[in-house]
Order: sequence, then structure tokens, then C-alpha cells
Amino acid sequence: MTPVRVGFAMCGSFCTFKRALRELEQLASAGYELWPIMSEASYSTDTRFGAAAEWIARAEQLCKRPVIHTIAQAEPIGPKKLLDVIAVAPCTGNTLAKIAHGVTDTAVTMAAKAHLRNNRPLLIAISTNDALSTGAANLGSLLARKNVYFVPFYQDDPDSKPASLVSDLDALPGAADAALRGVQVQPMIKIAGG
Repeated sequence: MTPVRVGFAMCGSFCTFKRALRELEQLASAGYELWPIMSEASYSTDTRFGAAAEWIARAEQLCKRPVIHTIAQAEPIGPKKLLDVIAVAPCTGNTLAKIAHGVTDTAVTMAAKAHLRNNRPLLIAISTNDALSTGAANLGSLLARKNVYFVPFYQDDPDSKPASLVSDLDALPGAADAALRGVQVQPMIKIAGG
């Protein structure tokens, strides 16, 4: 049986990289064929959460192939039908807005656009402090979009950051399997810690 080909696209929510790579490791252990994709910012930015080179090396080790990190490298995903599903994990509010409005100015947004043209599932693992404020329209737009699915999400700190949403990355493998069947995993909105 041919393994499922999963694009694993990382955007600049650097605080979630460690958890995202833990899920990438789970997907690798489950036998998926993995294709790492990083936005230019995630590919080149060192932060207090780690050096870009370390994240790149770990992603390439788990996926056994180089990270796609330019628009030119991501463009063939569509015409060559390279992937069965793309998981954008983490998906920042910036990337969420770009996908909602068809902006293709990063490797991740180009990968998403190229992939969606084939009517294949795009799975979003949101991680943004403004999802329930300025990002709410983009979230709503994508919730209604064909072939776009979400990893279940919750308010990570309703008292201090009432507009913030973060995905339950532990639910990513199950959400990917559901998206491949054309189903939004439920419940999509979770209670924090639940």
C-alpha cells in the first residue's frame, strides 16, 4: 500500500515549534511519507525558542528530505499532485489571513494554494493571539471553505488573551485522517485542557 503523503507546513508561531515537531515525529512513526515546508520567516529566524538551523535539521531528519522553503520550490506541489494532505502547523494569524484571501507570498501559502487547486484537503492548526478579534473574519471564511479543515482548537488563556486560539496539536494525526476522508473532526472547538 502506498503511504499517505503529508505536507507539514510550519509558520512563525515559534513558541509552538517544539510541540509541532513532536506531532511530526508521531506522523513519521505512523509511516506517513512526510514533506517539510517552512515559511521563509520560520526557515531563517532564530528566536528565544531556538535557532532556525536546529528546527530545520530536526524537520529534515524526521521527513528524510530537505525543507521546501521558497515559493519556487512549493509551486510544483499543485501541478505534480505531490501531496495527499497539507497540515499547516502552526498556522499564524498572518498565514490564516493570506490563505483566506488567496495571497501567495510565502512557501507555505504557495503550497496551500497549489494543493487546494487539486481539491485535496488542507488542515489548519491555528496558533494566533488575534483569532477572535481581527482574525475572526479570516477564521470564519476558512471554516466555510471547501477542502479546508481544522485541528481542534481552544482559547489558551481566556483571561489574559481573550482573543487567542491555539490548536490541540495532539489531535493533529486524527484530524489529518478525518480530512483525508473529507470530514471535519469533532468537536472542533474544545474547552481548554479538555
